[in-house]
Amino acid sequence: MTSPQDLMKQEVGKAAAARVQSNTVVGLGTGSTTAFAIEFIGKRLASGELTNVQGIPTSFQATVLAKKFGIPLTTLDEAEVIHIAIDGADEVDPHKNLIKGGGAAHTQEKIVDSLAEQFIVVVDSSKMVDKLGSTFLLPVEVLPMAVTPVMRAITKLGGVPELRMGVRKAGPVVTDQGNLVIDVKFSSIDNPAELEKTLNNIPGVLENGLFVGVTDLVLVGELQGDKIVIKEI
Repeated sequence: MTSPQDLMKQEVGKAAAARVQSNTVVGLGTGSTTAFAIEFIGKRLASGELTNVQGIPTSFQATVLAKKFGIPLTTLDEAEVIHIAIDGADEVDPHKNLIKGGGAAHTQEKIVDSLAEQFIVVVDSSKMVDKLGSTFLLPVEVLPMAVTPVMRAITKLGGVPELRMGVRKAGPVVTDQGNLVIDVKFSSIDNPAELEKTLNNIPGVLENGLFVGVTDLVLVGELQGDKIVIKEI
């Protein structure tokens, strides 16, 4: 039995996949909702409805899924343009700014999503917030040698940092780049653009999960009664 949450993710993923056109390069995001988009792009390719599509994955997960569903892959070295990128988010504010990084893939995601001519975010309604940081901690990817000084610097900024530990794995989460993730609680993120820069200027920080001014379109899946409705923002 598929849960309503999964049905919502499925429909939003399908709606995003429907926007992909033939002869394009597509940024393939990471996470459970984007996984459905990758699956549906693969199905459209298999049926012949789409032709000549190449994907640029943002994580090991996206690479594995793209191969599973038959999407040919390319790289940033080879592709001159990314026409469209589809990715999820952990939080979306009214200005279409995001917190990402629940899957610890935000560094590669930010590179690919920022380069895309059109960046589409796929979420369910639970991810919509009035203010970033209200439900989700802010992920910061850090070089292993710099974890302690970076945590000190973040504490001085008013954040409460915590090293992300693995689930069913002894020790911390390690990113696809071989780095560690610090999850930070800020009592209030009043200026996401400013905080994004400040965090990235701390020596040892590779990238953080604030995506400011990158999103072109948000597709939100909502359950209304027993019907799934997709809103565009």
